[in-house]
Amino acid sequence: MNIRSAPRALAAATTALLVLGGVTACSDEGAAGADPKRVDVVAAFYPLQFLAERVGGDNASVTNLVKPGAEPHDLELNPGQVGQVTEAELVVFLKGFQPAVDEAVEQNAADRAFDVATVQPLLDAAAAGHDHEGEHAAEATTTGEPGHEETGGKDPHIWLDPTRLATVGDKLAERLGTADPERAADYTARAKTLRTELEKLDAEFAAGLKTCQRREIVVSHTAFGYLTERYQLEQVGITGLSPDTEPSPQRLAEVIEEAREHKATTIFFETLVSPKVAETIAGQVGAKTAVLDPLEGLSAGNGGDYLSVMRTNLQTLRTALSCS
Repeated sequence: MNIRSAPRALAAATTALLVLGGVTACSDEGAAGADPKRVDVVAAFYPLQFLAERVGGDNASVTNLVKPGAEPHDLELNPGQVGQVTEAELVVFLKGFQPAVDEAVEQNAADRAFDVATVQPLLDAAAAGHDHEGEHAAEATTTGEPGHEETGGKDPHIWLDPTRLATVGDKLAERLGTADPERAADYTARAKTLRTELEKLDAEFAAGLKTCQRREIVVSHTAFGYLTERYQLEQVGITGLSPDTEPSPQRLAEVIEEAREHKATTIFFETLVSPKVAETIAGQVGAKTAVLDPLEGLSAGNGGDYLSVMRTNLQTLRTALSCS
């Protein structure tokens, strides 16, 4: 075994121990709490939980591996969560977004997993946003930043395009129907209802962002490629795909210059990430700061859901871009 392979071997051994511990720890809970009339679904993070709950309805019991207020990229699974993945009838995840989930799925649930990244091709990070984005996406693939090293410079945030999320919902209905054939028609019907709601949301975004004084948004990290592509906007990212990355002084200077060039009135930060860098840039260019939520997870205490947060994002964008 060479030095480079040693960490992988150790990780595999650790996961195997966690599996044993997880199954033991939660077997009693599963016996007491499992409902044989419902499909047991584990969702890797919030948008997939929303999708599974809406398509699964009363026929599915959905568990989200990420607690509200936590950053999904940084997720490390405890033994109980590994046990949940192991025992689930269906695991809904996005390969490359959460390495710990990828590993648990590969070792314990490969035959019961639905990788939503396979539904439609992911956008290249560089193609999905501003010209500078490509170099930062490349950094993410070479420096081992959590959550993106396996996406190969792809943008995983497909849920920020409601039409893409609707297509994922259609495919999820098929997978649920395979796991629960007697109620396959129910899953298909719910997916159709959800598609109607998501298409309505899409129409609201298209109309609301059609006529704006500006079309560039300055964001804390380049999570909004699908949204900007869908609605003909352009994102200027302070950092690349990983929200944890600290921008270099050179990058900060570049963003400040671009924000001034585009006469940006608002610098956007996220609910799960510190606003300090956005506040620094806003102070330099005389702009305000505001939350633009990439919906990787709900903030703690947020009583909303995907649809309400997306509509809040729309109003925030309309104000910042001076849309008529």
